[in-house]
Amino acid sequence: MPNTVIIGAQWGDEGKGKVIDIFAPKADYIVRYQGGNNAGHTVVIGKDKFVLHLIPSGILHKGKICVIGNGVVVDPKALLEEIGMLEAKGIKVDGRFFISHQAHIIFPYHRRLDELKEGMKKKIGTTKKGIGPCYSDKVARAGIRVIDLLNSVVFKEKLKNNLKEKNAILAKIYNAEGYSFEALYREYSDYAGKIKKYACDTTLLLNDAIKKSKRILFEGAQGTLLDVDHGTYPFVTSSNATAGGASTGTGVGPTKIDKVIGIVKAYTTRVGEGPFPTEFEQDLLDRIREKGGEFGATTGRPRRCGWFDSVIVKHSVMVNGIDEIVLTKLDVLDGLEVLKICTAYKYEGRIYKNFPSDIKVLSGLEPIYEETPGWKTDTANITSYSKLPRNAKLYLKKIQKLLETRIVLISVGSERRQTFSSE
Repeated sequence: MPNTVIIGAQWGDEGKGKVIDIFAPKADYIVRYQGGNNAGHTVVIGKDKFVLHLIPSGILHKGKICVIGNGVVVDPKALLEEIGMLEAKGIKVDGRFFISHQAHIIFPYHRRLDELKEGMKKKIGTTKKGIGPCYSDKVARAGIRVIDLLNSVVFKEKLKNNLKEKNAILAKIYNAEGYSFEALYREYSDYAGKIKKYACDTTLLLNDAIKKSKRILFEGAQGTLLDVDHGTYPFVTSSNATAGGASTGTGVGPTKIDKVIGIVKAYTTRVGEGPFPTEFEQDLLDRIREKGGEFGATTGRPRRCGWFDSVIVKHSVMVNGIDEIVLTKLDVLDGLEVLKICTAYKYEGRIYKNFPSDIKVLSGLEPIYEETPGWKTDTANITSYSKLPRNAKLYLKKIQKLLETRIVLISVGSERRQTFSSE
């Protein structure tokens, strides 16, 4: 297996956790490169369901090394809770998990500012986990990194400087209570002692692994249309969820990456605010949401659902350089009489075949659909492409033709066994 990036090609929640779990046995290292605990990757193994927010889902495979890269923002409390959950289930973490010295740390004031900002302005749909404010500090060169947390002198100085500014903002702009330096310093010094054994120079670790011909799987969070540069801005996350983020978020150069695999659902979903041209009418939305279990792994929020949008996925194929596609949740469409695929948009008399950047245009787009017949049989227990209903095959071929990219795997359920090759 070459060094491979696995990314979401829609608005997230495409099933990356399961797909990474499937590819992990062929990798030596599994690396998370952006986002924070605002993402949730779900893996179902038999009767056990694992929801991981920070640690790569490859940790569920014995002997695999899992890494949190420099591009991730880390809430140490959430991280330690996740480690505790895994160890309680008998999964060894020590010696198999490493976190970058350069990853930035989320503090309670980040979460509070996230919550207060969301309440004062037009909603973005943030998870209120403090992700955006932490990335803001990073870009403003005021952030506190893991390496800073581990140095008591540096940490004390940086925390004092940050609290002066953050407490002033909380008081003067939001009329909110600030934070005690002593309390935060004690709490986070305690976290430092607990995460110290996992912290290292992960850029060196990964590049040394590549020199030894080790195979690396790069795990993206969220989805391409939530990328801060290439998504439906401003209704996006605060990091680069695209394949390019794998290089900046780990320190592994782009020439060391061999393949990009995009994950798509057989339909489209998104969580939170923002434009969604192919969103279902309420009756069908309720039906698909219930059948597909479309509720956020991190927040529990109900996901918005709609028809497959080939325009946004073609955009993803382009900006990520996607080589292959894995299509998930085909079974959720079982029983529909007719399926629709969006192939273009219309806005004020103009036809758009590419993804527009103007948020006003995006918010007013009318989808142009092609219809294809549905299938009336259950696909959840199908184990090979050859056994799929004829109309399901036609649907997949239509999507593949529109995207000009090969579908290599198909998933018809949440369990590992409910996945098969397209050949």
